[in-house]
Amino acid sequence: MCPAKSDDGVRRGFVIPIGGAEDRSQDPVILQRFVELCGGKDARIVIIPTASRLEETGPNYEAVFTELGAAKAISLPIYSREDAQRDDYLEEMAQATGIFMTGGNQLRLSTILGGTPVAQCIRRSNAAGVHVAGTSAGAAIMPEHMIAGGATGALPSEQGVTFAPGMGLISKVILDQHFSQRNRLGRLLSAVSYNPFASGLGICEDTAAFIGPDGILEVVGSGSLTVVDPSDLQYSSMAEASTGESITLIGLKLHMLSSGAKYCLNTRQAWPK
Repeated sequence: MCPAKSDDGVRRGFVIPIGGAEDRSQDPVILQRFVELCGGKDARIVIIPTASRLEETGPNYEAVFTELGAAKAISLPIYSREDAQRDDYLEEMAQATGIFMTGGNQLRLSTILGGTPVAQCIRRSNAAGVHVAGTSAGAAIMPEHMIAGGATGALPSEQGVTFAPGMGLISKVILDQHFSQRNRLGRLLSAVSYNPFASGLGICEDTAAFIGPDGILEVVGSGSLTVVDPSDLQYSSMAEASTGESITLIGLKLHMLSSGAKYCLNTRQAWPK
């Protein structure tokens, strides 16, 4: 699934995957920048708490975004596929300048939202210039191919990752969250080994990739972003590997990017701040 097509002359909104556990009070640099991007004191932010089973998740983010200066922040309690078809929710989304998807379980998010009017609205809104951010599970669902699970550890293997369809807000990317905190390098390498078309992005907690409509991302936050660039991949043993066997990958590039550093998804070039 590719990103929804933008009308001629319309600038697509930013897509902002966050690695989870973003600072919401002491130094909320990621959420503050999101609010400013969405219009600051004129920002109207819709929160999608679907991935979480905690009733307080949505209201908590309402309070955070209001404290950070947004004109309006409203959580839509979408907890079933019927909820994801409600006209009043779609009307709220139509007025949003920013959409924020919370953390939780990405399969809960995908099974409830997948193919619904709300999911379609998120895609169309982003194509029309609305900025879409997501943390943890809300970040995982953003690419066309979503990492649904996989083993921890540093080594790639034949069954090191499982996929599910994502929302398709960004292409040319496979991403993982809570990256260094949960030791997920192996499953990101496993994901990239299937097809070198996509760059792998491993996003640490309290770290975000602000991906602009030009395909250039900027790292924001206190952690780092790991880029696995397979454009010069010479060999992958994934096709010949036995069940659970370790994978040989030759020719990968690896970038470690901290706050302010940038990477272009189109040219696969990285540069410091």
